[in-house]
Amino acid sequence: MSIRKAVIPAAGLGTRFLPATKSTPKEMLPVVDKPAIQYVVEEAVAAGLEDVLMITGRSKRTLADHFDSVPELETALEAKGDEKRLAEVRRSTELANVHFVRQGQPKGLGHAVLCARHHVGDEPFAVLLGDDLIDERDPVLPTMIALQQRTGGSVVALLEVDPEQVHLYGCAAVEPLEGDDADQVRITGLVEKPDAADAPSNLAVIGRYVLSPAVFDVLDRTEPGRGGEIQLTDALATLAGMPAEQGGGVYGVVFRGRRYDTGDRLDYLKAVVRIAADRPDLGPDLRAWLTEYVQTLT
Repeated sequence: MSIRKAVIPAAGLGTRFLPATKSTPKEMLPVVDKPAIQYVVEEAVAAGLEDVLMITGRSKRTLADHFDSVPELETALEAKGDEKRLAEVRRSTELANVHFVRQGQPKGLGHAVLCARHHVGDEPFAVLLGDDLIDERDPVLPTMIALQQRTGGSVVALLEVDPEQVHLYGCAAVEPLEGDDADQVRITGLVEKPDAADAPSNLAVIGRYVLSPAVFDVLDRTEPGRGGEIQLTDALATLAGMPAEQGGGVYGVVFRGRRYDTGDRLDYLKAVVRIAADRPDLGPDLRAWLTEYVQTLT
């Protein structure tokens, strides 16, 4: 079954960015001149997923506003003859068919995914977390989608991390998968945020998933885990041990491209600088200024 739908959980409170996120959703914080959430939707669309469901919560109305049309703004830009900015404003409106559903209570990522069940139905789908921005020059979703289509199971994106950092992620135990690509593996076990001594590897699960619809039944019976929340990692660990004919099996694609973490304040700042430095309109002047500025630091 072809994959047409993407789910973007966006119900978090963004407490690490307070007070900025007191009234502004963290997903709307700008990365240069676009909100972080738009990069994620653009990634989904580039992979052929134009039906996007956002799982939101209270105080997230501006997410819907961003992907809606603003006639008065468009009229003003047209009157000025500002075609460039008009196209940029309309782009977010025309990107995809964007839908919204509220999570209600913050019961974890697994519960957020479960909220998508009615919209997704009985078909495989992608999940993209807004804290992980994947550089458009290094797409990983097409490879993940192809692997899901080949295996019929679920697929996660993996990243090699420093062993001292594994406690920040879900961590995967893996074995080689038949084929020529060493970066595609079978996952035999998953542990949510293990201590370094207990981690099965240094392969961390990052915020891209292509899931079998079997995940919904598993999430429905998954008890709250770490932090008292329903963990998607726990459901995937169950799927890894289920037979393929029941929608089981979990696979991984090791990502080796450019990724920007916008969920941490320092990494968010680094992401803005790195993305801006690579842009042809901003990069040359910014890199020249950075070179001069760094020389003044002691």
